[in-house]
Amino acid sequence: MNNIESLYLTLLKRCKSLKSINQLHSHIIKSGHISNSFITGNIILHCATLISNALHYAQSLLHHFPNPDAFMYNTLIRGFTDSDHPHKSLTTFIDMRRNIQPDSFSFAFVLKAAANIQCCDTGIQLHSQAVVCGLDTHLYVGTTLVSMYAECGLIDCARKVFDEMFQPNIVAWNAMITACLRCCDVNGAERLYQQMPVKDLVSDNIMLDGYMKAGEIHLAKKLFFKEMRVKDDVSWSTMIVGFSHNGCLKDAFDLFIQLHRVGLKPNEVSLTGILSVCAQAGAFEFGKILHCYIEKLGFVWIRSVNNALLDTYSKCGNVNMARLVFERMPGKKSIVSWTTMVAGLAMQGYGEEALKLFHQMEESGIKPDGVTFISILYACSHAGLIKEGCRYFEIMKNKHNIEPSFEHYGCMVDLYGRGGELQKAYDFITQMPIRANAVIWRTLLGACSIHGNVELAEEVQKRLAELDLNDSGDHVLLSNIYAFAGKWKDVVSVRKSMHSQQLMKNPGWSMIEVDKIMYSFVAGEKDCEITKEAYTKLKEIMLKIRVEGGYKPEVTGSVLHDIEDEEKEDSVAMHSEKLALAFGMSRLCNGSAIRIVKNLRVCNDCHSVMKLVSKIFKLEIVLRDRSRFHSFKDGICSCRDYW
Repeated sequence: MNNIESLYLTLLKRCKSLKSINQLHSHIIKSGHISNSFITGNIILHCATLISNALHYAQSLLHHFPNPDAFMYNTLIRGFTDSDHPHKSLTTFIDMRRNIQPDSFSFAFVLKAAANIQCCDTGIQLHSQAVVCGLDTHLYVGTTLVSMYAECGLIDCARKVFDEMFQPNIVAWNAMITACLRCCDVNGAERLYQQMPVKDLVSDNIMLDGYMKAGEIHLAKKLFFKEMRVKDDVSWSTMIVGFSHNGCLKDAFDLFIQLHRVGLKPNEVSLTGILSVCAQAGAFEFGKILHCYIEKLGFVWIRSVNNALLDTYSKCGNVNMARLVFERMPGKKSIVSWTTMVAGLAMQGYGEEALKLFHQMEESGIKPDGVTFISILYACSHAGLIKEGCRYFEIMKNKHNIEPSFEHYGCMVDLYGRGGELQKAYDFITQMPIRANAVIWRTLLGACSIHGNVELAEEVQKRLAELDLNDSGDHVLLSNIYAFAGKWKDVVSVRKSMHSQQLMKNPGWSMIEVDKIMYSFVAGEKDCEITKEAYTKLKEIMLKIRVEGGYKPEVTGSVLHDIEDEEKEDSVAMHSEKLALAFGMSRLCNGSAIRIVKNLRVCNDCHSVMKLVSKIFKLEIVLRDRSRFHSFKDGICSCRDYW
């Protein structure tokens, strides 16, 4: 490298934008050094890998250079491979083959592009070309071939390439283990892991991630706690995120606290993982502590962490804190940020505000995607905005050219169903261009349950039976519909059917955060001391709302008809959200908001109890059930009894 090349390389490193690149490029042209392949090659590298939205400029540089070399082509192929347009990597590779011979880097980069678009045919053709060029046995190319075949689901082809490799290194071994795990072959991955001549920390982390994604929690715990002598931040974050994805919320909390105790700092991944746990569990207080911790560590500038924080506050029922995080986000907000905020407003019944924010998003230049419209349709559904929901469904298709998915169709069925337009919901399903799945039919069955339409519920149940599904939830809904209609013989028939098919009703559970500890309650459970404490307090609460609020239990449909009234009331009183409420009132200070998360839809009786308690005890109660938030204050719920 001569003095001129060294000078321009130094100047190039200072370029942080496409504008500064353009200015430097102009100077190079004027100085007569544009034909220098080293200088131009490094500009292409800078544009392709370091400057955002500069790939087109790199491509133009390559096309205008008289005799581009392999380094220039490989750099552009690599840039497109890692971009949102990996198919352009393939066209660049084809252009390269017309002019010069590709090398091992060329094939490695373009094979990765084929993997990214999961195009098996293209991958096989590239493999054949690598064979012709004598590069298929190259360690770098072979390793990429293994990964490519795994992405395409062709594990046998990946194994064949691996077996033909001469002395595969640890990177190749790790790639083959990853390939097995990606194709859900946990046993195959374990066998390879045991056969490895040398293991490194990456190998352990790959197995941890594979176990977690396969739901093999005990194997991940065994490896992490008993077998791994050395752990890095990836190891810890893999476990925390894995616990989160598998619903092991307490394990995730405990491990994050342990991470802090051993003197390690969490990284971006572990922070987003533990925030996800807070969001799932409704751990508002723990989330606030994490927020302070994030600001202290300086992670507030990381977009993914901000998005996770925004999601946490939204799912913990504090829309004001969510708004604060959203408004203070540094830099330009991403589509994830906008969509998360829209979804947060939608979950809490602020339908019109969600639509207003959507328009602000469009005005900011962000183009909505399918996920955004799911949130918009959800907002309309839970706010009773039927006309608006229909309009946005058409806008999504006609203006934004987004093909509706099952989720969008399900939102529309929910929109009609919640609004009581059950026949429109049924007609919408039968006229869909794709066959409705079980989720969509269940959405309508749920609406039939809300509005007590027995005849349509029976028709929907037939449709579900045609899909050959035996879901306990379907039977429970139909049983409740019959109970509300007083058709007790049909109730018994459904329950007998459930018993004969050994279908068990999913148990209801609720979680509440007290002193930064998450407590879980299961419907009907009475054994542990915590539950006994909750029952004692609940009896006191129920007596007071009877005397002062005129409370009468709503038991129809919640339990069988052939038990005594006293037993019915006891059964309803065992609902997990009531126990969580009572425990919160027993332990929390006066003036503290009670926040509960429930896995099922809140029943009518519990909803009535929450309203009365909020009025008589002057409490704010925030309950997140399976479908939305209910904020109770002064005897009124934010859902306006529309859920």
